[in-house]
Amino acid sequence: MGFDPQDLQYDDAGLIPAIAQDADNGDVLMMAWMNAQAVAQTLETGRVTYWSRSRQAFWVKGETSGHVQDLVEMRIDCDRDCLLVLVRQTGPACHTNRRSCFYTAVREGREVELMRPEA
Repeated sequence: MGFDPQDLQYDDAGLIPAIAQDADNGDVLMMAWMNAQAVAQTLETGRVTYWSRSRQAFWVKGETSGHVQDLVEMRIDCDRDCLLVLVRQTGPACHTNRRSCFYTAVREGREVELMRPEA
């Protein structure tokens, strides 16, 4: 059975959340949005491509920073309304220069920074 990105469940803006996870160690790196064309482009090129809501444009991860995400596998959740992209991440995934965008935890009612920016 072939895959058609149009068969996914997108929100009213035509977007679907995509969670990037390190294919080697399982770390959750970031969450961003894709539209059907970004899904298709990611599968075609092997470079993870998102849709930037702020710029209203495609965003090939690492295009300007060099911190690329090479696609290992794309997975679809049971409701077909969220994607998991297993990637090989080069450099930090977060625009704050951290390995993951999820670098803050809430512990005992306080925010705790879990990792510092990479040098």
